[in-house]
Amino acid sequence: MLLTSLAFAQTTIEFWHSHSPVEETIDALAEAFNESQGDYRVIPRYIGNYQEGAIKLIAALGADNQPVLFDAEVTVFPRLVEEGTLLDLSDLAAGLAPEMVSDFFPALWQYGELQGERYGLPWDMAVPVLFYNATAFRQLGIEVPKDWDAFEAAAARLTTRQTTGFIDVTAAFLFEMMVMSRGGQIVTDDGMPNFDSPEAIESLELLMRLADERHSLVRSFGELEAALVDFVRTKGMMAFASIGFWPQGQRYTIAFEAGAAPIPNSGDATVPLVEGQLVVVKGASEEERQGAFAFWRFLMEPEHIKTWVEASFYLPPRRSAVPLLEPWYAEDPNRRAGLDQIEHAAPRPRIGAYAIWQGYLEEAIELSLKRGVAAEVALREAQQRAESEVR
Repeated sequence: MLLTSLAFAQTTIEFWHSHSPVEETIDALAEAFNESQGDYRVIPRYIGNYQEGAIKLIAALGADNQPVLFDAEVTVFPRLVEEGTLLDLSDLAAGLAPEMVSDFFPALWQYGELQGERYGLPWDMAVPVLFYNATAFRQLGIEVPKDWDAFEAAAARLTTRQTTGFIDVTAAFLFEMMVMSRGGQIVTDDGMPNFDSPEAIESLELLMRLADERHSLVRSFGELEAALVDFVRTKGMMAFASIGFWPQGQRYTIAFEAGAAPIPNSGDATVPLVEGQLVVVKGASEEERQGAFAFWRFLMEPEHIKTWVEASFYLPPRRSAVPLLEPWYAEDPNRRAGLDQIEHAAPRPRIGAYAIWQGYLEEAIELSLKRGVAAEVALREAQQRAESEVR
């Protein structure tokens, strides 16, 4: 009878996430939190990828059946804030010890702040890295490219009758990566589209050369899983993706040794932070809001960050977790490809409209790569489409 009463006294925190490959780890962390205290019970639920998750959240809001805690993809996050869908967590964050706040990597901690308030909490953040067929690189004596000229040369050398040097996934975040690596921006600091900047044109022209010379295999963002299969089957020797793909890709690369490295860049150029933010959805009670934050605090303990990073390969949000991870990183230096870029990590565009604009950008990239439309022309058209929505 007593156990039943305690169960009813607990506040339930339904947590929707998009991390199928590490679902067991998330379940285990939630269960450990549930056993560590008696006030809250977190119930994780995998709801599909980020796109599917956003659609399900919108549907749930309409039916008043939304979760308490939600894993919001970083381009969806600003739109949810602008639409008033999320609860402000500023007062709870203000209660954190100063030494804990200063322990966070700045870019990861600051990401959750929008419109002068805190709506997001760091947990599942990553950066793009270069995945490559280390066996082929070693056989041909090719060094991992550190700039775009070397990357283009490597793609040419790796291309044969049976394979291409590079699998080009036309995802907006990967194109942003190329632009940012040149010191450019896809969206300006004042929130205006900047799709036809010199850095963007130069990036797309590079991709066009690789496609025209058949040194790349072009895949749309919707074909991301197919691109992974292409890499595993050695149809392509290099590809860019979030470091979070490493566990999934390594599981299937039996025929060769896979490698991961920082992206090519020019000096101190930035790299985009990708993946998600933990947010509390409008409609949650004060007890639920407090419980969601308490669970996040639990996840931010260095030993729990260690558990999470070793399963997911995401970035450790706090510096104090890195020493705990050093033995794991030392076992395979490829695992550091994300961490080695963390000091140069920067936000993706932080305005709600970009959730739509990035579709225009991806269409422009495909127009150039698949139909031969000049980079400047395709990007200018995408720029005009985005600008028409600003006016």
